[in-house]
Parts: sequence; structure tokens; C-alpha cells
Amino acid sequence: MRCLIPFTTAAVLAVPTAVSAAPDTTLAGAFRDGTPILNLRYRYEYVDQDNPLNNADAHTLRTRIGFATAPLYGVTAVLEGDNVTRIGADHYNDSRNGEGDYSLVPDPTGSHVNQALLRHQGDYGTTTLGRQRFGLDNQRFIGGAAWRQNEQTFDAASLALTPNERITATYAYIDQVSTVFGPEGHAGAGGYRNNGATIDSDSHLFNLSITIAPALNVVLYHYRFDLEDLALAPTAPFETQSSRNTGVRFTGRHGAIRYAVEYAQQSDIAGNPWSLDSDYYLAELSYNAERWMVKAGHEVLGGGEDAPNSAFQTPLGTKHLYQGWADQFLVTPADGVKDSYAGGSVALLGGKLQAWYHDFRAEQGGQRYGSEMDLAYGRPVPGVKGLSAILKGTRYWEDGFSVDTDKLWLQLQYQY
Repeated sequence: MRCLIPFTTAAVLAVPTAVSAAPDTTLAGAFRDGTPILNLRYRYEYVDQDNPLNNADAHTLRTRIGFATAPLYGVTAVLEGDNVTRIGADHYNDSRNGEGDYSLVPDPTGSHVNQALLRHQGDYGTTTLGRQRFGLDNQRFIGGAAWRQNEQTFDAASLALTPNERITATYAYIDQVSTVFGPEGHAGAGGYRNNGATIDSDSHLFNLSITIAPALNVVLYHYRFDLEDLALAPTAPFETQSSRNTGVRFTGRHGAIRYAVEYAQQSDIAGNPWSLDSDYYLAELSYNAERWMVKAGHEVLGGGEDAPNSAFQTPLGTKHLYQGWADQFLVTPADGVKDSYAGGSVALLGGKLQAWYHDFRAEQGGQRYGSEMDLAYGRPVPGVKGLSAILKGTRYWEDGFSVDTDKLWLQLQYQY
């Protein structure tokens, strides 16, 4: 991390938090009363695409261990490490293993520090310094991409002020991103221009959330992503995913009905050799009963008029949550993409069954991009506290864009 300590020391001192004169505990007590971290996640992933690539069969195990102290003068320390291990043959392309004849399963093996942070919690805010999980709102613009075995985390200084229960003002400075493609293979080493293990960053994020009533929460945000060694494509220049994003998000509920409406505008920043000027729209409506939920929505990432591809991009977002689980639109096509979707979930046999349908079209020109069906069932495993299982599958039908794709996942996860 570069230049974070002086910045965050000043930020901590500036937070008007109330801290008692005496420590909450002793240093020995902070460790004695701390919380060990243990998470094991086995996953089988199968990918079958209608192209010359061999089908992918990936068995991986992620082991996460760490420790979080109890608060001392309002300060908590967290240290957490991850290891991803392949089980059996590498009959898949993990983006690092050289198995380019197989379909992609981007879960490279290796070990790295997932979190290493100090967090101060006061009456009116929280300040965090170090490598940390970080997400805002629905994680469309900034999030952890936690579905992959290598979670995305951030070397950052973040400050969340909560002067009252209705207002939260968040600022974050991101110095470096540890991506899902870690831990090996940095930009410029081996040609990982668009999928480096780390991204050097000089990014500033501002987010203001105001709850006016249960039926209306307003979020105003401005995200300046300066991603110095990230390219949009392997042959594109660096910084072609650097942008400023300014938007507003409205959410609320009335009884069982919930909604979300959002708009953002994206433009280039100094350093980006491409000119960006595109828009983002979201409209979503759901009905939430006690044991079931239905939702329909329409999301648009606009196309661009300039450069090889100046469409709306969200390089630091949790993308697997959006535009279908087949991950066909991790990079927005040059003509943009419109996603009309509907689905829901229902409590079933001690778990949850969910199903979603997507229809994809170009934002410019009207080309059909295909459709997708997603199904998943997950539940705790009886008799083993902390153990859960999920079976998940997706089918993407191309319509002149990409290729037909089937994916299947079986996952077992233990949380201590």
C-alpha cells in the first residue's frame, strides 16, 4: 500500500467519534476475547460451451483462516489469509495455468493475504485502514466479487460517518485492488493487461445515503476510478477502464413491495486515452412475502460513440450478481447491453430455491444478444453446524452474440 498511513491517521483524528477515557479491555483481553476465522469452501464447476474448447471440470478448495481481535479503545485488528488449491487434474483454464484448450474457470491457485486492517468504531462513524472488504449499495460499482474463490479486496482507507440513523456519508481512497485473478500474474508480467492479480489505483469514492422514510432512501454518489495498469482488453492501452461515475439511486418499500431506480453517467478522466460518455439505468420492482419473493427489472449499460469500446463499464463491481450467472457480459459490448429480467425465490425443504430469466439486447442498434435461465437451490446441511450446500446451474442461448454456454456448480461451505 502506498501513502495510506499518513492519510488515514489524519482521517481517524478527524472523525468526531466518542471514545471512553478508559480502554474497553486490555491488550491481552483483546486477543483473549477475539474471534478466530475459519472458512472452507469446496467447489466443483463444470463449463460446456459450443466452441472448440474442451469442457472445463474444476475441483477447488478455498481455505480461509484468520483472527479478529476484540475492540481496544474502539479499535479492532483483523488478519485473514486465503489459499486456493486444485483437487485433481487441471482440466480447466484458470487464467494462469496455461490450459488454454479448456473453458475458463477463473480461480487461480495460490495463497495471499485477503485482509489485514485496523478498524476504529465510534459513536458517529467507522474508519478502516488496510486491506479490506469494501462494498457500496448493491455492489454494482464497487464490491468483493465473493462468488469467485479468490475474493476481491482493496488496499484502502475508508471512512463512514453516521451522524444519525438516517444519514451515512462514506469516503474511500483505494490504493490497490487485489482481484479475483490473484495471487500471481501482475499487469505487465505475462501480458495480464486486462486481468492482473493486482491493479494500481488512485481512486476516490464518495457516497451519501439519506433515508427520508421507509418508502424513500436516496443515495448520491461520485466514483473516480483511476486504474493505472488495467486495460479493457489484452490489446487495449492501460487506463482504458479509468472513469468518473456520478449517479443517484432511489430505493424504498411499502408493505411487501420494494423498488429500486438508479441513473449514472460515466465519462473519462485524465490518463484514459479513450473518450468515454455513456449512461446507466436501472428500474426494479419486487414483492416480498414471508416465504417467497418475485422480482422484475430492467438494467441498461449504455454503448459509446467513440474508441474501439467506450461503453459503460463497472471494473470494480461484483459482476456475477448481474446480467446472468453465465458471465457473458463481464466486459460491456461496444453497443452497450440491455438486460430485462424476472424471477424469484421460495423457501423449500429447509432451504431456498431460486430461478431467473434474462433477455439481452444491444443498447444501440437493437441486436439481440441472447437469453439465459438460472436455477439454484441452497440449504444448510442437517447435523453439521456451519455447513451449507448449494447446487446451481445456468444455460445461456446465444443469438448471434458469444456462444451457447452451460455451467454447473456444486458447492459445500463450512463457516466456523
